Amino acid sequence: MFLNVLLRVAMLCACVALPMVHAAPLSALKIDASSVTVSGLSSGGYMATQLHVAWSSVFKGAGVIAAGPYYCAQGLATFATTRCLTRDSAPPVAALAATAKAWAAAGRIDATSNLASSKVWLFAGAQDSVVVPALGADLKRFYEAFVPAANIIVRNDVPAEHGMPTDDFGSACSHRGLPFINDCDVDGAGELLRHLLGTLQPRNDGALQGRFVEFDQHEFIGAGQGMAGNGWLFVPQACTPNDACRLHVVLHGCGQNVESLGDSYVRRTGYNRWADTNRIVVLYPQTSNDALNACWDWWGYTGADYAQKSAPQIGAIVAMVRRLSGDHGVCNDTLNGWHVWAGRARWDGFGAAVAKGSNHKLGWWWRSSSLRESPRGHFVEGRC
Repeated sequence: MFLNVLLRVAMLCACVALPMVHAAPLSALKIDASSVTVSGLSSGGYMATQLHVAWSSVFKGAGVIAAGPYYCAQGLATFATTRCLTRDSAPPVAALAATAKAWAAAGRIDATSNLASSKVWLFAGAQDSVVVPALGADLKRFYEAFVPAANIIVRNDVPAEHGMPTDDFGSACSHRGLPFINDCDVDGAGELLRHLLGTLQPRNDGALQGRFVEFDQHEFIGAGQGMAGNGWLFVPQACTPNDACRLHVVLHGCGQNVESLGDSYVRRTGYNRWADTNRIVVLYPQTSNDALNACWDWWGYTGADYAQKSAPQIGAIVAMVRRLSGDHGVCNDTLNGWHVWAGRARWDGFGAAVAKGSNHKLGWWWRSSSLRESPRGHFVEGRC
């Protein structure tokens, strides 16, 4: 039974390991903090909503493809593989919205009032047999509790199977399977970016003028937390440390990370050609093949707080956004025991310290470590 659960969450993932490449640290750019947005497919769609709701002070809009409402799984893999995929029973949308309000009141996520100014673009393929289309309607009902109806666009009229819709790349629109990028004559990336960001210049259908950058993700999160050693970034030629640009975060689905699929999701989903002509930096965080089927954590495999601000993956992605915006955080250099006493670290049960948020392993209490905090509550090991 458990094997069946894994296979269903895998979404037919075929994993191909690639050699680890050492990457440089993520460099700061000049990012307009008022226009950071996020989008994702499937497990990445669930994670996009988690980022948007948990850090609504950071993310001003979300594009969600083939996913259901926030906290749908409620920390249970059985819910993740039933009501949040096949919808054998309807997710309790009103209760999930109430949970978000309660967590906001407790400070576990940002104030839900921030969402009132957000924009949301939702896509549910009419033939999706992995995340059934009705879950898109559930997600819309969740967002309607916080976002004005005029700010929500829903595309559920495309006869698409499970995948990222494009207008010129991928499998047939009705195909179910890798690479889960489907040519549906629908420019999903362009539609969601135009809704979230407003009027855009025409996309670049020729050779891109921007550059792809591979960067070190383990600077932001420890090993064993479901994220790969390296992530990717697309930087338009016009975006420099002195020239302000917007930022959009893109989250792949299960089995679509670079380790498994190669760079198809990074290069062929349509985001970069719009980014190239519109001064939009595109951040492509990556899961690891150590994660269950290379999925983002939308049911709790990294911990019970997976949908809250303190979650390791959520904190790491927000830390990347902060770094790109030029925020290097506050740094403290002291004994590990003092880090634990000050709330920057915790004990691992064996007398060694672990940084809160990133889960970087620091060692015994008498050793000294440098911990940097950015965003608030997410501590990473690094030089002060």
